[in-house]
Amino acid sequence: MTLPRYALNHMTAPAMPLKDFFKLASDLGISAVEIRNDLQGNAILDGTAPATVRMLAERYGLDIISINALQRFNEWTPERASEAAALIGYAGACGARALVLVPVNDGSGQEDGARQASLRRALSALRPMLETAGITGLVEPLGFDICSLRSKKEAADAIAEIGGDCFRLVHDTFHHHLAGEAELFPALTGLVHISGVNDPDVTVSSMRDPHRILVNAEDRLDNAGQMHRLLAEGYAGYFSFEPFAPSVHASTDPAAAIRASMEFLNRSV
Repeated sequence: MTLPRYALNHMTAPAMPLKDFFKLASDLGISAVEIRNDLQGNAILDGTAPATVRMLAERYGLDIISINALQRFNEWTPERASEAAALIGYAGACGARALVLVPVNDGSGQEDGARQASLRRALSALRPMLETAGITGLVEPLGFDICSLRSKKEAADAIAEIGGDCFRLVHDTFHHHLAGEAELFPALTGLVHISGVNDPDVTVSSMRDPHRILVNAEDRLDNAGQMHRLLAEGYAGYFSFEPFAPSVHASTDPAAAIRASMEFLNRSV
């Protein structure tokens, strides 16, 4: 089986300036990155111009596969439309291929019927914006009990109904495990986020972002198994490291830590 193609999400080293983050990816032999719009004191929030991001990516030979993310995308309001337009514009200007779409995750909008209608309303509004810009919308269901979009099947059904080629799914190994959904949808998957959980004491329902580390042999989420299935069923895209744990962010040698995770996964997948 072909080895996974890796990408690096800026959440892997969120305090690292964009230039250094791009260099980290390049030094690791990783050719694809995800930038974020939620890192205080860093691009995009610090006002870094998209032309600067594009120039740095070209300097290090990197493909910017996404901006992560338009939050609460399935709660469509005039404010959300403005946020979407700004991020889609930034993506186009910096050379990013896609915009990650994250659903409402606060316990609201979960009612059966209403949540499906809200999802279709948002996708219908986003479709012409994304198609005009040539940007892909990456819909990312979250496995948390309080999320308004937990099911990839529900997202896939909505995408099929809305139509167009501008939407794909994000398969997040952490959220897939939490949601307990068996189906993978490799043909509709545009990106995979990978992170592991080692803590033997935390229950699945209590797992949260701070538990998410770089994948290793103690992983409870079966990242290697999920990745193997996706590859075997035809997924050919990137597997992007997205750990949120403070212990990962505090690493004094992130390159060594990421390389060790890559080597483990290459042996295991």
